[in-house]
Amino acid sequence: MPDQPPQTFGDLALEVRSKNAGPFWVTMELFLRDEAGYALAAAPEIINEHVVAALYGVRSDDVQIFRIPSLKVVKISFPRPVPQGGLRDRDIHAGQHHVPLAALPACLP
Repeated sequence: MPDQPPQTFGDLALEVRSKNAGPFWVTMELFLRDEAGYALAAAPEIINEHVVAALYGVRSDDVQIFRIPSLKVVKISFPRPVPQGGLRDRDIHAGQHHVPLAALPACLP
């Protein structure tokens, strides 16, 4: 039996989404299915400012992470690399920014 690939946060979540938080910020949200998934997503060893910075090419000092246990949600915000509607903006609504986060393995490195 071949090795199973590690589960991703997309596998553990009800929804992973991203959106504009104004013309200069992106916000992403992980809505986890259960407490076990939330525990992984909320673990600072797995998702932290440095991991998000590496995924998105932003400064770790600019990343904000909000962990909301009562809702089993992890919310992440950071400045958009290009302002919304700018000449180099390829995703005006920031609707595709969540893809690298959803593909992140849900395990300790």
